Amino acid sequence: MKVSVLNERFAIFDNNGLNICLMNGLFDVNYPERVKTKGEYYPEYDDTHKIAEKENSKKVFINIGVHDLQKEYLRIKELDIAGNLTPIRYIEVYSPYYYFTFEDPDGNPIEITGKYFDN
Repeated sequence: MKVSVLNERFAIFDNNGLNICLMNGLFDVNYPERVKTKGEYYPEYDDTHKIAEKENSKKVFINIGVHDLQKEYLRIKELDIAGNLTPIRYIEVYSPYYYFTFEDPDGNPIEITGKYFDN
């Protein structure tokens, strides 16, 4: 599987919509002027410097794209299967990006992204 997106912040390996992402946790610390966020801070997902310094923790995560982010968020929330579920969040580094994050039963982060209309 080849890298489908490669930049200074992350590399994405696209496997027909199921993406594996490798994050450069030091990017946000080194270039804070290039990162814009909205909403609450979640250290388990947002403290990228701490995550980068750990021996082997949360550096690889599953990234799933959906057609309707709000609908998928409500579905996951209703199923009550997600640990540490965040609300829908916004970040802009290279382009606007809406997503939410949660952990699987083993503590691995899963990120869901897709079309979202911020009301």
